[in-house]
Amino acid sequence: MNSKQRIVVGLSGGVDSAVTAYLLKKAGHEVVGIFMKNWEDDDDSEYCSSNIDFVDAAAVADVIGIEIEHVNFAADYKDRVFAAFLREYQAGRTPNPDVLCNAEIKFKAFLDHAMRLGAEKIATGHYARVRQREGRTELLKGVDNSKDQSYFLHRLNQAQLAKTLFPVGELHKTEVRRIAEEIGLPNAKKKDSTGICFIGERPFREFLNRYLAHQPGPIKDERGRKLGEHVGLSFYTLGQRQGLGIGGVKEKGAPRGGGEHEPWFVARKDMEKNTLYVVQGHEHPWLLSQALVADDLSWTDTQRAFGGFGAKTRYRQADAACAFHPDTPALGRCRVDFAQPQWAVTPGQSLVLYDGEVCLGGGVIAEAIAQR
Repeated sequence: MNSKQRIVVGLSGGVDSAVTAYLLKKAGHEVVGIFMKNWEDDDDSEYCSSNIDFVDAAAVADVIGIEIEHVNFAADYKDRVFAAFLREYQAGRTPNPDVLCNAEIKFKAFLDHAMRLGAEKIATGHYARVRQREGRTELLKGVDNSKDQSYFLHRLNQAQLAKTLFPVGELHKTEVRRIAEEIGLPNAKKKDSTGICFIGERPFREFLNRYLAHQPGPIKDERGRKLGEHVGLSFYTLGQRQGLGIGGVKEKGAPRGGGEHEPWFVARKDMEKNTLYVVQGHEHPWLLSQALVADDLSWTDTQRAFGGFGAKTRYRQADAACAFHPDTPALGRCRVDFAQPQWAVTPGQSLVLYDGEVCLGGGVIAEAIAQR
């Protein structure tokens, strides 16, 4: 980008968005910062850090020498993201609200607001890249593979990508930290945020318990033997090992991979019978899927010719070689068959498809198909 532009940067209070704003200002652009407030409930509690984050974002804006605006998107967030989050959990699935937040808030509500401010582009501190090619905009993985966040951005479309910049996607995290310290940013050593923004550091089950109806029921093994009682199926996710309350149960001679001292994992949920099934051993067949069905597909570029497919069914996993089979001409639903079985494929989570470094898009996992 050689021409100087008016760019609105989402300043979160973290180091990545701070360095994003600095790099754009240094390149000569007119930079304006916006702090997005997406959650209001119990905002003053020990778990919610939005007030602290805004102070940090304002301090960064002061050092860099840019204006900052505080914008409240909490109503949009509750309607577009949080309501869907609760519906999915109530249905026994495990949603990914960060994916929906990016599509509905950061690159829709925020983008619209920035355009009203006269922005030509927006920028965020995500570790991803955009590339112009043959009149289209491609979404690429970040250079730092350990920090790549294209997984969370896979629902962005051409119109959104064409207006977006990801400056730190060209850097490694260590370089971002180095730049922040070199220019004296007050948050240079600030710890990266983790988890879901509206839950913060609070116990997850405690948070969900406020919003979801739940009914205790049996925990059973693959042979139907009752091992304990769960507190409500919504509070468990496939592959979960901690918090099952059956740590003292040891079964000798457990079939297919389980041993006397093997840990227990959540393997299945029977919503009709309100039963949670657990198995012993990380590689138990019930935890392995040869294929999956996904729906609600979204593509970063509907005009792109697809090549080889790699897939992620969870963040931070390596791309898994797979074959893609659309179920409908509109590509609203698909089946994906993996070259190697995948562990704990979880309905509600995102299936994200890649062609090398290019993120093609993805969908929501509807069904995991067991290993043959």
